[in-house]
Amino acid sequence: MLRSMYAGVSGMKGFQTKLDVIGNNIANVNTIGYKKSTINFQDLLSQNLSNGGVNPIQVGLGSTTSAINVIHTPGSAMTTGVGTDLSIMGDGFFVVQNPTAGVGTTDGQYLTRAGNFVVDANGYLVTTQGYYVLGNTGNRINVASQTTPGTPPTITNFESFTISRLGEVYGEPVGGGTPVKIADIGISQPTNPAGLRKSGGSLYELTKNSGPGPIGTVAAQNTELGLGMLEMSNVDLTEEFTEMIVAQRGFQANSRTITTSDEILQEVVNLKR
Repeated sequence: MLRSMYAGVSGMKGFQTKLDVIGNNIANVNTIGYKKSTINFQDLLSQNLSNGGVNPIQVGLGSTTSAINVIHTPGSAMTTGVGTDLSIMGDGFFVVQNPTAGVGTTDGQYLTRAGNFVVDANGYLVTTQGYYVLGNTGNRINVASQTTPGTPPTITNFESFTISRLGEVYGEPVGGGTPVKIADIGISQPTNPAGLRKSGGSLYELTKNSGPGPIGTVAAQNTELGLGMLEMSNVDLTEEFTEMIVAQRGFQANSRTITTSDEILQEVVNLKR
């Protein structure tokens, strides 16, 4: 069989994957905290026809996917006016924890740029999926009450709370009094954000390629929070539709290669008539 036919098949498969990536980007154009993906290709092994002469005589065997990268450029900010809506004005991720994980452990921790948080029935700051938002110490943030160690321990109840641009959470004690600092919202900055693994729900997992992601305060991570704001998707529809045209034409060209190869094979078969 002709090598061009197999090269055309590999090209069609590659451009189909590119269309899958583009389609997912467009589907998440309004997803809070979503980061777009891009795809890169590389050529397959080349077959040596001859080693004679000055330069090697080789024929390529098609293309394959090299990498699908997540682009962590910031998205545009949308003002909501909701006090628990936060956006990171710079690098880093919020750290959240699966509600089924043990308290005080690192199990079930994820990173996210989606800051559309709410307060649950128990007073904890959580995501819309119910994941607990963690402070810089790795503890869950409760904005309804705070327990101070002692004999006996002191419990302070809060009637309201505020969050500063540096991620400091202050509670207003019931009956008035000096605001009490409850916690610092934790921010994680992995060495290589592109190495994070997407887990769905706008969540990311740390991997060996992303490097460690120690949790620190907003100030320690050299960033600030946008209050009453959400970071939207960084998908650019103009760019995506342009790439879609390129992928469509590339798919058509490779399919034409297969059609032409088939016609050539048909001519070879017709020689025996």
